Amino acid sequence: MHKTLTKINNLSELKKSVFFLIAGPCVIEGEKMAFDIAEKVFSITQKLNIPYIFKASYKKANRTRLDSFTGIGDEKALNILSDIGKHFQIPVLTDIHTEQEAALAAKYVDIIQIPAFLCRQTDLLVSAAKTGRFINIKKGQFLSPEAMQFAIEKIKKSNNHNVMITERGTTFGYGDLVVDYRSIPKMQNFEVPVVLDITHSLQQPNQSTGVTGGLPHLIDTLASAGIATGVDGIFIETHHDPQKSKSDGANMLQLDKLEGLLTKLVAIRRVVSDYAQ
Repeated sequence: MHKTLTKINNLSELKKSVFFLIAGPCVIEGEKMAFDIAEKVFSITQKLNIPYIFKASYKKANRTRLDSFTGIGDEKALNILSDIGKHFQIPVLTDIHTEQEAALAAKYVDIIQIPAFLCRQTDLLVSAAKTGRFINIKKGQFLSPEAMQFAIEKIKKSNNHNVMITERGTTFGYGDLVVDYRSIPKMQNFEVPVVLDITHSLQQPNQSTGVTGGLPHLIDTLASAGIATGVDGIFIETHHDPQKSKSDGANMLQLDKLEGLLTKLVAIRRVVSDYAQ
């Protein structure tokens, strides 16, 4: 297992770090854009001593409209993810949507992510677990934090104890999400790392245009609260120009704002840690 993942899986070791970061574009749009984003984020995290996991979808399956961008080709995108991991010596993460995709993705990435809408799909979870890769399960927008213990159980009973959980908001009406910060300590009670997906928690789904909206001006607010609450890791989708992103641009963080945000979050975590001692 990659040394960063070993640290993340060892909760006592993880607490010695400020927090870990999962970040990257929503989807692989091309090799240059992916490497440029990875290089920038890697440089920032090295400076701030934050363990870093590069994230990007190799394809998008959960799209509202039929004409939405879905990817540049599975093998091409997966090879880019693998190359980024090797070049920067960091773990890489991508999401899957079917049992068949688990074995394919596992050849290229270190972490397989289960999308929130699919977190109850037993066959999908078991197939992912059997790859031996680290599994990140996103909490369904429709589930209580307590219910996630059963998703964790499905992974562990499939002989894979490398699992973490990601909070990404709870459905609030038809077009909004809210984050209940009580879910963080509740899910930490399951003795797995807990991540806060900041940018997806600010989505405004089910818009009449068929394109998801978002509230990126609140990224700082949600991130600061999550770090103060004691979340183990944070998840941020970022792009050089979110308005030109081919997916989820409405809620992504502009890349040149990332360093300032992370610097602030490191300071918040240190203050919280000092008071806890």
